[in-house]
Amino acid sequence: MPGWLVPPDRFVAGLVLAAGGSSRLGQPKQLLPYRGTTLLDWVLRTARGCQFDQLVVALGGAAPAIREAVDLDGADVVVNDEYESGCSSSIATALGALDPRCDLLVLLLGDQPGVTVGTVRRLVTGRGEAKLAVCRYEDGRGHPFAFARPVFRELAGLHGDKGVWKLLDRRSADVREVAAAGPVPLDVDTWDDYEAVLAAAAVS
Repeated sequence: MPGWLVPPDRFVAGLVLAAGGSSRLGQPKQLLPYRGTTLLDWVLRTARGCQFDQLVVALGGAAPAIREAVDLDGADVVVNDEYESGCSSSIATALGALDPRCDLLVLLLGDQPGVTVGTVRRLVTGRGEAKLAVCRYEDGRGHPFAFARPVFRELAGLHGDKGVWKLLDRRSADVREVAAAGPVPLDVDTWDDYEAVLAAAAVS
């Protein structure tokens, strides 16, 4: 993958989690306006810029409307009918769609538009041979995360919204923190979150 500075035989997949039901917003957050497009379109634009060998998008709530409104070209789309049980179920669903050659999975949130291609690149190149890697921002850990093939089975067995974080705690000795600039990028769960994301975009 040009520009990644990783071994040429490394197969890296990106997974964008966009299955949330947006219960606190009352409408699909994936389709909220953001910088002339939608929130999810912006995240997918970033994901495409990463030049992943495979891009997987997990949908759930409002999947038909998202398919109609969002450019999903070039992505392998999976639909998680159990999305209300938490994002771990979306990860498990997506793992079944991964190319068998995949040996590294990068996890991105579909409602976190502040993550950049440069941040993903630093994560992938900075993890070395660590089985798990996370971004260490100025104010704490945050997405994106990276997982090597040896932990895929554990990923598939996680439960709830905090399953990935619990895995990081459980496998703390295997986690590498990779420095990332600025604070943890904002994600969108409430209208206040959305307004904060828009305000951050206006000054960036």
